[in-house]
Amino acid sequence: MIVWLNGAFSGGKTSTAKELTELVPDSTLYDPEVTGGALRHLLPPKRMSEVKDYQDLPIWRRMVVDTAAAMLAELGGTLIVPMTLLRQEYRDEIFGGLASRRIQVRHVLLTSDETILRERIESRVELPDDPEGSEAVRQWSRDHIVPYRAALPWLTRDALVVDNGRLTPRQTAEYVAEAIRGGDAGVCRIVQTPEPTAETLAAGVLLFDEDDRVLLVDPTYKPGWEFPGGVVEPGEAPARAGVREVAEEIGLELATVPGLLVVDWEPPHPPGYGGLRLLFDGGRLKAADAERLLLPSAELRGWRFVTEDEAAALLPPVRLNRLRWALRAREQGRVLNLEAGVPVG
Repeated sequence: MIVWLNGAFSGGKTSTAKELTELVPDSTLYDPEVTGGALRHLLPPKRMSEVKDYQDLPIWRRMVVDTAAAMLAELGGTLIVPMTLLRQEYRDEIFGGLASRRIQVRHVLLTSDETILRERIESRVELPDDPEGSEAVRQWSRDHIVPYRAALPWLTRDALVVDNGRLTPRQTAEYVAEAIRGGDAGVCRIVQTPEPTAETLAAGVLLFDEDDRVLLVDPTYKPGWEFPGGVVEPGEAPARAGVREVAEEIGLELATVPGLLVVDWEPPHPPGYGGLRLLFDGGRLKAADAERLLLPSAELRGWRFVTEDEAAALLPPVRLNRLRWALRAREQGRVLNLEAGVPVG
């Protein structure tokens, strides 16, 4: 199990985490800041200079998941992780990666009045022998107050909120420990999708509204928007897998088996294995059917109908390219065969 302490920079996460390891039996502190520091020795300076925050490096997010899983495999028990996550897509990627390894996460948000937070920032001395270094840390914390405020709506929905403005780190840790024992700090609900160990076959279904906009969904367990659909199970027909996934994800029972639009071979791109990606035409939904779409909170955060241009701002490049060719195939009334997103044959 992991107890993830989130919150603003200088919000008391690390000091609380140290106290919490004394209260939660068989627990160990893991600070992902250590992983971020290691990247300065692992990556070329040019790559590090391309980002302002190492959280923006995909390797950091993957290493956090892998390191946490390795520590639990080595030590067992509970990991206490103090780490600010203000971007929801990064939370999705990291927590989804942990869920794929069957690791439960209890998400706790430490929050306080902004006046108290600013007082803590100004009194922070990170490097006693390096005043300029301490001031740089304080400025970093100041700069992230606005992003923290912007993230509060999704953070407060996702995590157990603990106001530690008037509490010492020990008192905060005692509150969190009791919330864990009593169940108030529940397990973060996120789909547990095992990471593939070989090439996979996946089926997506394109559904359209009466204005011919396509339906996209926003998964909670991975970054980026997606089409309704998922991995085809062993022995399952791909089109029927798409029908099953649509019913499971958004509560819509398709009356007929959808027709195929594109077959796209996705090459291996370590650590991914690639495989075949199929997109089917689920047809146009009537307005009444669109209004009945369900949203299972553990799997999807949202859905929307979008134009092709609007999809460009939501889909990762590989999915956007696949969508564009699928729309051309739909217009032309034929199936397109793609390799790495490029038509062949």
